[in-house]
Parts: sequence; structure tokens; C-alpha cells
Amino acid sequence: MDEQEFFRTVAERTGLSRQEAADLTWATLETLAHRLSPGEARDLTIELPRGLAEAVRRGTTDRIERFGHHDSVRRVAERTMLKEDEADRGVRTVLAVLRQAISEKEFNDLMSQLGTDFSRAAESAG
Repeated sequence: MDEQEFFRTVAERTGLSRQEAADLTWATLETLAHRLSPGEARDLTIELPRGLAEAVRRGTTDRIERFGHHDSVRRVAERTMLKEDEADRGVRTVLAVLRQAISEKEFNDLMSQLGTDFSRAAESAG
């Protein structure tokens, strides 16, 4: 799945414009990268299109942060100026589209680092 297809899929599933979906996707990937080890972030970037991989790289730090799904939604809402309910639907959708865009092994590795509340969020997006 290329970057434009990723954005188009997020836009279709959320009802956002393509630009809003792109901003949402970038903000979500950067935010989630704060939760990943540098090695896991690197593994994820290998499977993503260049632009999306850059979002992960920009969010990667040496210090893994601990926050849950709700806090990630709040952070994404602040970064995108979306309402929290739109950001929540968007983060869930980005996780679901990621499941389609990367290998099953990489998605499982990602979810193991993010935790169960993120796994539940991805599942609830369908």
C-alpha cells in the first residue's frame, strides 16, 4: 500500500478530507513512535512507504514514553485540531489501516509494544 492509498483509505473510513486524513495519519504515527523502542520503530519504517516512515522517524526517541490510547487520542487531537471523538476514530482507523499495510508479524510486534488498549482500539475499528 503506498502513501496516497493509505491516506485515501483513512479518509474514506473516517469521513475526513484527504488532507485531514494525511495530517491525522502523520500525527498518529509520530505519536505512536514515542511508545516504541528504536529497534521496533526502525523495523516499522522498513515496511512503510517513505513518507509514512518519516513520520515514525520524527517521533522516535531514545526514551520510550508510557501512555495509553486515550492519551494518544488527546495528543493527536491537539496536533491536528480535530475534536477528540474525530481523533479517536482516526487513531483507531490508522491502526486498522496499518494492519493492512504491513506484515502480520510486524503488526503483532507493534501491538506488543503499544499494549492491550491499543490492540483493542485497532480491533474496534474493524
